[in-house]
Amino acid sequence: MDTETATESRDAIAASDVSLTYSDGTEAVRSVDLTVPEGEFFGFLGPNGAGKTTTIKMLATLLKPTGGEVRVNGFDVREQAQSVRESIGYMAQETSVDTELTARENVRFACEAYGVPRSERAERIEELLELADLADVADKRADDFSGGMKKRLDAATALVHRPPLVFLDEPTTGLDPKARNRLWEYFRRINEQGTTIFLTTQYLEEADQLCDRIAVILDGEIVATGSPAELKRQVGGELLDIEIDGGEAARERAAAVARSSGVFDEASVEVTEEGLTVTARNARTYGTDLLVALRDEGLTVTGFNVRAPTLDDVFLAITGEELAESADDAAVDAEVVR
Repeated sequence: MDTETATESRDAIAASDVSLTYSDGTEAVRSVDLTVPEGEFFGFLGPNGAGKTTTIKMLATLLKPTGGEVRVNGFDVREQAQSVRESIGYMAQETSVDTELTARENVRFACEAYGVPRSERAERIEELLELADLADVADKRADDFSGGMKKRLDAATALVHRPPLVFLDEPTTGLDPKARNRLWEYFRRINEQGTTIFLTTQYLEEADQLCDRIAVILDGEIVATGSPAELKRQVGGELLDIEIDGGEAARERAAAVARSSGVFDEASVEVTEEGLTVTARNARTYGTDLLVALRDEGLTVTGFNVRAPTLDDVFLAITGEELAESADDAAVDAEVVR
């Protein structure tokens, strides 16, 4: 590692006015400002093509920014790229474990690759296998592992040099809910031990459960940053989901009634595939009044529910689109890998 040490800054990531423009003129990332304090579990969300993969690659020194400044663990990503690489872990979507080797051999190989001192390797290997809940299968070939076990082993190999910061790029894609939850537990554990985590994910539930703060990137620019609770408050109240019988015409009529009823204060009304969703601060208090108004207009309500906003609602409000299918839906479509 460079003789120059990281600054005493408490920021694991400090990015200012960062941009990346490709040679054909395409602006992949524009004027991104991003600060991640040490020890934080930080989420980075965005639809496909929004710039999140480009951003994470700049932070991990896999791409050079064409504008702005980036420091990771106190090191400049342009001038001290090697020091940055030595101070981070990186877990890509696709696992990089060698399936011909055992779990123990994979971690040992990573120790050698990262230059972990020989005197520390045995203890480090046991520690990481225990942390990844793989101690009982340490001497089994990774080829026999489930997808979830391979993911945990991959994460263990990214931690052999005890990096203070780990990048997780959509680490649970394709996993079923049980395997995903076990990986969540693993990430929580390493974060509780002081590791800063930078997570990109398609699953808003994952970000909601794990992250202290979240940033949303759209068209190469960060459009919102805050804790999950702060972002949910931006939606502007509770949501009343109403199912309407009678097809599209009935749903449009119901939305018109909701907009003109005067029941809610500053309500937002959206037509959905099942009926409509009303967002208002007093949705819970006056929701039944709207149901009466709909009935008086001859509309048939087949179901309704009042709920707090989710990150899905936040993302839809910010970007005008849904981020991805739900994690459970994705698990059904994917090969089950427990």
